[in-house]
Amino acid sequence: MVVKIKAFGISRDILGKREVDFELSGVSVGDLRNTLGQRYPDLKKLNSLFIAVNQAYAPDETLLKQTDEIALIPPVSGG
Repeated sequence: MVVKIKAFGISRDILGKREVDFELSGVSVGDLRNTLGQRYPDLKKLNSLFIAVNQAYAPDETLLKQTDEIALIPPVSGG
């Protein structure tokens, strides 16, 4: 399955672009997180990395469909 991922903040820098088409062999957010970590090891160095599916934070058990809107949301700081 190929999913489209939007990346924000430092995750965009790690992936090298704001939006990528990503080949995923699994079907869950956890599978996506593991595959991303293998392909982009610097993502594993982040304190946290939230994955949103269809504009809502998604736990690792969430099942993905090819039409889902997926976003990587790294830790943010500010005041």
